[in-house]
Amino acid sequence: MRDITSRAEAARAGGAPSPAMEREQLRLEGAIRARVLRVGGIGSPGPASNHGGSLLNVPALLEELGANRLIHIADVGGDLHVLVCGAGKVRRIPAGRTADATREVDFARFGLNRLAHNLPADRPGDPLAILEATGRRLEDILIGSAGRHLGDGPVVIVPPGRFHAVPWALLPSLRDRVISVAPSARAWLRAKAASPTKGPEAVLVRGPGLGAGAVEALAAEQNLPILADGGATVARVLDAIDGARLVHMAAHGTFRADSPLFSSLRMDDGLLTVYDFERLRRAPHRIILPACDSGLLSPAGADELLGLTSSLVPLGTAGIIASVVRVNDKAADQLMLALHRRLRAGATLGGALRDARADLIRDPVQTATGWAFIALGAG
Repeated sequence: MRDITSRAEAARAGGAPSPAMEREQLRLEGAIRARVLRVGGIGSPGPASNHGGSLLNVPALLEELGANRLIHIADVGGDLHVLVCGAGKVRRIPAGRTADATREVDFARFGLNRLAHNLPADRPGDPLAILEATGRRLEDILIGSAGRHLGDGPVVIVPPGRFHAVPWALLPSLRDRVISVAPSARAWLRAKAASPTKGPEAVLVRGPGLGAGAVEALAAEQNLPILADGGATVARVLDAIDGARLVHMAAHGTFRADSPLFSSLRMDDGLLTVYDFERLRRAPHRIILPACDSGLLSPAGADELLGLTSSLVPLGTAGIIASVVRVNDKAADQLMLALHRRLRAGATLGGALRDARADLIRDPVQTATGWAFIALGAG
């Protein structure tokens, strides 16, 4: 499948698409899906879910949270309700309409993409101010008055499946906080309990089509090798990252809305898909994916989530940094260098991301790039 996909893409890029190769790609994808469905389920992560097979132990969740907060946003018949968990209690707060939130999220992601790439605005005015106004509307719709009950500490967000691609740092009450996103409270507890592995301290990967940037700077700072320039094959990358403590994987990403488990990162010999990640014995403890759309997930069934990041937390990953829109590569490099400095100082992923945004010069492109990334899990 990897070989035929690369050849089909090359044919399209050359202006001579091959319907036969594209049909063969679809046939092979179908064969892979069918084979995976027949594989035994022991240890298989499957899709991330907002529900699960047993009731959540709420007292244990509240004890783990302490003074921090977890907000679970639920869609009930088209209305959004926010459960604010923390400080020993759970309170329910009504918010806005799901349809209104969907429209504003689409507009926010569209605006971030335009600003990050210096594209002409589709309406007059300061594009950054327009985005900030969108963030205020999103806050009113998604969390309503819950923003007044978040305390001073970190906040974990458990949104409905369709709202995992929200750029949460746009919301005024969350902008300067340590925030992380999880598919469920249970998934967050599992990520919080994940212990660092005994694998390599750090692994750096650069896929094809990317120039020298943050990966090379990180390698020089930490005296680390890089898998790149022909060495970043799927097999070598999977072998290197299996059980690693921290992985930084700079590669062009593709989100497949039609088949989320074939969402991929481009390696030197083809696409590394979700199915490949699920072949790991143990996922990296922390993973940073500065690629475009690497944080996108697709809802399936009862708020189950499918995508690049959904296979990692069940395998043992504590935290992930990923983007929810196309990003500006140069601006992302500066953000990533600031992020790694904070991580080396002992910050969590959510804390490092918040502080990295604050470390950078406040130009519109850099600001939009910072807002495009989210922290997932509890790392």
